[in-house]
Amino acid sequence: MNRHSDALSVTFAALADPTRRAMLLRLSQGEISVSALAEPFQMSLPAATKHLRVLEHAGLVQKSRDAQRRPCRINAEPLKQATDWMAQYRQFWEGSLDRLDAYLQQLQAAEKSQDSDVQALTVKPSVNLNPATDITDSPTFKSAAKKTRSQQHTTSKSTPERKAP
Repeated sequence: MNRHSDALSVTFAALADPTRRAMLLRLSQGEISVSALAEPFQMSLPAATKHLRVLEHAGLVQKSRDAQRRPCRINAEPLKQATDWMAQYRQFWEGSLDRLDAYLQQLQAAEKSQDSDVQALTVKPSVNLNPATDITDSPTFKSAAKKTRSQQHTTSKSTPERKAP
């Protein structure tokens, strides 16, 4: 009993064996006898016949009778059906890969743009922000402290002191 029920499954099962694929390659060059087809594979005639039966069952090979000879030839129709089926998926994957490529290019462009924006926005601080350094040593802090002290000094002179009752 055959495990494969539909023609496409039978075709792919027949193509799964490397010896059968090599036989089809030889048959693609023209009609050839079973014994001549078996010769380069260094296999017995019964072993070659088994492979040919699988190819015949899949419709990939046709045998004819010519007196004592049994020439074989390739039938390309099942290969065309398999190729058509695979073409649907090839279009899907090519479309998916094209969309992925476009998305990755967008990400790279955005990343480059973001990197250049970050470089443009980078400002060197005028105050040393190193926590190991005392901030009171910075010129900015000293200037601000001096202004604050002078404002406090003028404010305290203009405001009379209150005496506690």
